[in-house]
Amino acid sequence: MGGGEKSEVHHKPLSRVPHTKPPFTVGQLKKAIPPHCFNRSLISSFSYVVYDLALSFLFYSATTYFHLLPHPFSFIAWPIYWILQGCILTGVWVIAHECGHHAFSKYQIVDDLVGLVLHSSLLVPYFSWKISHRRHHSNTGSLERDEVFVPKPKSKVGSFNKYLNNPLGRAVTLLITLTLGWPLYLTFNVSGRPYDRFANHFHPYAPIYSDRERLLIFLSDAAVFAVTYLLYHLVTLKGLAWLLCVYGVPLLIVNGFLVTITYLQHTHSALPHYDSSEWDWLRGALATVDRDYGILNKVFHHITDTHVAHHLFSTMPHYHAMEATNAVKHILGEYYQFDDTPFYKALWREAKECLYVEPDEGTAQKGVYWYRNKF
Repeated sequence: MGGGEKSEVHHKPLSRVPHTKPPFTVGQLKKAIPPHCFNRSLISSFSYVVYDLALSFLFYSATTYFHLLPHPFSFIAWPIYWILQGCILTGVWVIAHECGHHAFSKYQIVDDLVGLVLHSSLLVPYFSWKISHRRHHSNTGSLERDEVFVPKPKSKVGSFNKYLNNPLGRAVTLLITLTLGWPLYLTFNVSGRPYDRFANHFHPYAPIYSDRERLLIFLSDAAVFAVTYLLYHLVTLKGLAWLLCVYGVPLLIVNGFLVTITYLQHTHSALPHYDSSEWDWLRGALATVDRDYGILNKVFHHITDTHVAHHLFSTMPHYHAMEATNAVKHILGEYYQFDDTPFYKALWREAKECLYVEPDEGTAQKGVYWYRNKF
């Protein structure tokens, strides 16, 4: 019986999230969270920046001695460095993400300055991303207005997708998504919401932004250009191979984790999506799922396993998010989803099962959409 109970608990996350109006309010959820969880400490936040950057520098320093290692350990050392550095820099990316939500400190100028420096160092246009990401939080779960990983109804899915619905097709799709997905999103709005004209995160006059936001886009572009020029200067001094080994491959891993984390937070057969006839902010915010990445939960500052609470209270700093999540679980009840499937298995499963969305047949609520995989 014990084994059967464990099996039931393991499969429970695959049951659908309720899509009806929740029996609780955001105010009730906030009251259940200890007040100190909303406090943003400049010292605490900077301590994570210093810790991550110190580890990153330590890993970089270790590469100086790789050529001294006997064969084949010198070749093994580089992949280990790439993985460790990629994970740590993903944590740096997450801290910059906190800055974009004004969750780093009480001072907006500090948050934006830290976020601009950290994100630009990873070739991310900080303000450009901040603006579109803010709209994602304002419209999560909306088929018309959400900004990223917006699913399509079956009628709008390209016919070629049915030929990719096999192991080889999924492997190729995942490889492209994890390696090129982030730059493709920034440059061509791939997987983003449709606009009436070309949308690009680097273009100040893209339809993503309003007139009063365009100066910030110029600033983001200038910061990314400055970092790019610095990288070019390093190539002239150290060589392209050195830069790719020290910086390029870890950045590729950062981008892969970023896409993985975002994709798995919002792609699950248990999560509803809504059209304009059914969508509201609270139900949309609850249409996400917490995931378990093992020890990487801590490395990634718990952006992985506290994402539901983050969507409810995005200005809450990450170092209080676990306490807040535990405080609201009993109120959320079935509206809270946690899937402990290892992320690499979950990636394959969601790529197989979550191909397009359609409403259930024979129901009155035609504005609620669920993932399907049968063509």
